[in-house]
Amino acid sequence: MRGWLAVASLTAATFAVTAAEMLPVGLLTLIGDGLHVSEGSAGLTVTLAGIVAALAAPGVPLAVGRLDRRLSLAGLALLLAAANVLSALAPSLEVLLLARVLVGVALGGVWAFAASLAVRLVPPGAVSRALAAVFGGISMATVLAVPTGTFIGEAAGWRAAFAAAAVLAVVVAVALAALLPALPAERPVRPGELLRQCGNARLRTGLVFLALLVVGHFSAYTYVRPVLERSAGVSPALLGGLLLAYGVTCFAGNVASGVLAPRRPRAVLLTLGGGIAACVLLLSLVGSLAPSVPPVPAAVAVVLVWGVFYGGVSVGAQAWVLAAAPDSREPAGALFASVFNASIAAGAFVGGRVLDAGSLRAVLLTGAGLALASVVVLTVLPGARRGR
Repeated sequence: MRGWLAVASLTAATFAVTAAEMLPVGLLTLIGDGLHVSEGSAGLTVTLAGIVAALAAPGVPLAVGRLDRRLSLAGLALLLAAANVLSALAPSLEVLLLARVLVGVALGGVWAFAASLAVRLVPPGAVSRALAAVFGGISMATVLAVPTGTFIGEAAGWRAAFAAAAVLAVVVAVALAALLPALPAERPVRPGELLRQCGNARLRTGLVFLALLVVGHFSAYTYVRPVLERSAGVSPALLGGLLLAYGVTCFAGNVASGVLAPRRPRAVLLTLGGGIAACVLLLSLVGSLAPSVPPVPAAVAVVLVWGVFYGGVSVGAQAWVLAAAPDSREPAGALFASVFNASIAAGAFVGGRVLDAGSLRAVLLTGAGLALASVVVLTVLPGARRGR
């Protein structure tokens, strides 16, 4: 039981950092009005946190060295709390961006440690469930953070939303300190170890797959609202409920992938990559199939299935990473977190550039092509077929 309570504290940590990362999405207008800046400038609060997280993921394990991982995670949660307090008190955009840098550090650090520590907390036969639980925190934050933050922001102001996130982070820090056992570093992470893992063919193939798939997904998903409104005719009233339902199907995909991926990681990842490619491609065709295929029901069905496939990506890819580097879980986990966060930012950038030069359909075709390329990578690159 104590092991699962410890896993629950890790889930709370992944939930808290992901919620903090996404919180500004529903508050951009309020932040812009409050600090007298444009919504585009306020949007930097989201982009900056993701970029810093990509850099911090390998940097935090290097910085903490041999420090007990229980203390490391509790310290990262307290850093997150301080960042959210600073966000709530920020008198200017510059101070708010500084606070978001601190959020990025906490985000990258927690992601770097979470999966490797989950493996140490439960018996070998329960690892798949533990990974699904830990990464379930990310899925739950995806579903709940933006609408909850928006509700608090509308009711009490955007600063209150950041204050609530600070309180959550303090509670998580206490839970981590109380529920995690002592977790001494298995070995200190050194720069040479990170470089050595880049030479691991199986790990490298998994990370290339992950980068292509996540860039492809976010290049399309970032612009899913205008796609649904303009191409499929989905009304604004339906859109909010649909995106919430998408988050629920993401959680379902996370659970299913957590059960299956540790036993058959390659088959699961090929299914996820192919499924995302197919869904994004189908969404690009929805408008052109009318009236023989009603566009709104078709778009709703495609988006919900897309959520199932994408929801399994984080835990499925992490299962591959742990299998590829069983003796270097922390360095491999740090590289995983770095690639994942960098790919989220890159996906939004790629989608924006394609949209500027082309159309919404071009954005979807680009996303589908990148997702399909990830499947090819996992089929032909060295290390793709070796072992389980």
